Amino acid sequence: MNNYSNNRKRYNEDKQNSKQPHSAPTKSEKSVKNEKADAGTAATGEITAQAKQQRKENRKTPLKIIPLGGLHEIGKNMTVFECSNDIFIADCGLAFPDAEMLGVDIVIPDFTYVERNQAKVRGVVLTHGHEDHIGGLAYLLKKINVPVYGTKLTLGLVEGKLKEHGLNGKVKLCEVTPKKTVKMGCMAVEFISVNHSIPDAVGLAIHTPAGIIVHTGDFKVDYTPINGGPIDLARFGELGSRGVLALMADSTNAERPGYTQTEKKVGNSFDNLFTKAEGKRIIIATFSSNIHRIQQIINSAVKTNRKIAVFGRSMVNVINTAVELGYLSAPKGVMIDIDMMNRYSSSQIVLITTGSQGEPMSALTRMAMNDHKKVNINCNDFIIISATPIPGNEKFVTRVVNELMKSGAEVVYEAMYEVHVSGHACQEELKLMLALTKPQYFIPVHGEYKHLKKHAQLAEEMGIPSQNIIIGEIGSVIETDGVDMRIVSKVPSGRVLVDGLGVGDVGSIVLRDRKHLAQDGLIIVVIAIDKSTNTIASGPDIISRGFVYVRESEELIDEAKQILNNTLAQCTIHDLREWNSLKTKLKDALSEYIYSKTKRSPMILPIIMEI
Repeated sequence: MNNYSNNRKRYNEDKQNSKQPHSAPTKSEKSVKNEKADAGTAATGEITAQAKQQRKENRKTPLKIIPLGGLHEIGKNMTVFECSNDIFIADCGLAFPDAEMLGVDIVIPDFTYVERNQAKVRGVVLTHGHEDHIGGLAYLLKKINVPVYGTKLTLGLVEGKLKEHGLNGKVKLCEVTPKKTVKMGCMAVEFISVNHSIPDAVGLAIHTPAGIIVHTGDFKVDYTPINGGPIDLARFGELGSRGVLALMADSTNAERPGYTQTEKKVGNSFDNLFTKAEGKRIIIATFSSNIHRIQQIINSAVKTNRKIAVFGRSMVNVINTAVELGYLSAPKGVMIDIDMMNRYSSSQIVLITTGSQGEPMSALTRMAMNDHKKVNINCNDFIIISATPIPGNEKFVTRVVNELMKSGAEVVYEAMYEVHVSGHACQEELKLMLALTKPQYFIPVHGEYKHLKKHAQLAEEMGIPSQNIIIGEIGSVIETDGVDMRIVSKVPSGRVLVDGLGVGDVGSIVLRDRKHLAQDGLIIVVIAIDKSTNTIASGPDIISRGFVYVRESEELIDEAKQILNNTLAQCTIHDLREWNSLKTKLKDALSEYIYSKTKRSPMILPIIMEI
C-alpha cells in the first residue's frame, strides 16, 4: 500500500508539473526531481529503476569544457567549449617567459586540438583586452580564420596586434556590448558587464543544451569605477535563480581576504603624491593596459598644471587606441610628444612609462641603468611604481628600485603608499559571486594551483559539495550532460615558445642547451683530416667561449690538447673514417679531464674538417 501511495503521489506531481509552461528546469527543480526519484530506492527494485530512468531523462546533449591555458599558471588564458559539432573559444592569451626560458619572448597555448577541429570552430569570444587574454590571438588566427567577438576597446587593442602580424582586414571583428547574446551553433554566449583594471571587461553566460555555464572572466566588484558602471550583479543573480549548471570563476586573488579596493583610492593617493613632489619631475611606471590608472594620472596632472609625456611602445599604442575610442580623455595640450619635454621645466613634467615589473628592456629599467637616450635619472626625480610585482618578478623590481635610488631619485612603490589596487576579486567578492549564481558545479580558473585550491575551499565553505568541485589541468576534457560533470580525457596541450619570428621551434632540447651554455660555457675542438691518407692534417685546436679565458689558462688548454692528441693516437684508420664515433671519443676524453680539473661540465663541440 505504501509503495502504491508513493508511486501515485509522484505520478500526480509529475502530471501537475507537465501542465506548467515549458522552460529549462532550475537547479532546485532538478534537485527535487532527483530526490523524489531516489526517495524510495530502498523499498523496491522497481523504484530504483524509476530513479535511473528519471536521471536518464534529465540528461542532455553533452558539453565539453577544455582549458588550454590559464590553469596552474598565471596568464595564457584559453578555454574551448564544444557541444555536438560546434566549438567556440573563450580568450586566447599569452604568458611571459620565466627565468628558465632563456631567450624566449612570449609563451602561447598549444593550438593542436583547435587546428584538428577547425571546421567546428564558430568564433573566438574575448572577455577583455589584457595580454594574458588576447596576446596569443594573432598566432591562432594565422592558423584558423574565424570571427572574433569582443567589446569596443578590446577589439581596438586586437586590431593593433593584427596590424603587427599582417592580418589587418583579413579577420572579421564583431563588436558586442553587455547584455548582447551571440549564437555559436547550438550554444549562445551572453555578455555581462564586470569591473576590472581595464574598461569594457565582460563575463560570459554560456547557454548550452546541458545547462548554463557562467564564466566570470577577470573581475572585481567596484561600486565606484573610473569608467562605465559597476558590475552587473543583478544579471548574475537572475541566472542563479534560473539555475546555473557550473560557475567558472577568476581565482587570482583567492588567497586574499576581504574586498578589493576601489580604483578611486589610487586617484586620491596620486593627488597627495603630486602635491608632495612639487618642484620635481614625476615619473610613473604602470601597466600599459591599465587605462583607469592612466586616466587618474591625467586628472592629477591637470590639477597641478603638468604636461604628460609617454614612454614605451606598448604604452604609446594602448594610450593612442584608448584616446581614439574615447576611453581616455585629456584637455588639449596636456599630452605632449617626448621630443617636446625640453621646452618645459622638470616641475612641469609627468612621464608615464612601462617597466613596473622590472622588465630588462623596459623604459624604466633603462632609465635606472642610465641607458635611456632621453631621460637621465637624478635627485630631482620623484618616481612612482604603480603596480604590484607579479610572483617571480620581485627581485627584478627590487633591482630597479635600488638603482633608481642610487641615482638620487625618491622612489614610491606599492608597499609604501596606496598607489596600486588589484583588478581581481578577493575572497568576499568571490563568495558573493558564488552566492548569486548558486552553481551546481564549480570550476576555479585563472591561477596557479594554490589559487585554484583556495578558491575550491571557499566554494566548499559556501555549501558546494567537494565532489561537485573540479580542479582541472591544461588539456583536461571536462564533460557534462546536465546531470553529471567529470574529467573524462585529455587533449594535446602545453606551451609553445615564441622566439623572434620562430613559433614553436624552440623546445625543451634547445632550452636545455641554452641553459647548459649559460651555466658552463662552450669548448670547440677543431680537427682537420687528410682524406687521401686518413691522417690528422692539423689540430686539435681548442676554442673556449664562456668557460675560461684562454690567455689566463694556457696550462689547462695545453694539457687538454695533449689529452686529445693521446686519444687520436689510439684511434685506428676505421675510427678516423667514422666521424660520429671519433667525435664521441674526443668529447668523452676531454669532458672527463675538464671535470677532474675544474668540476665544471662545459658543452663540448668537436668539429672535423676534411681536406
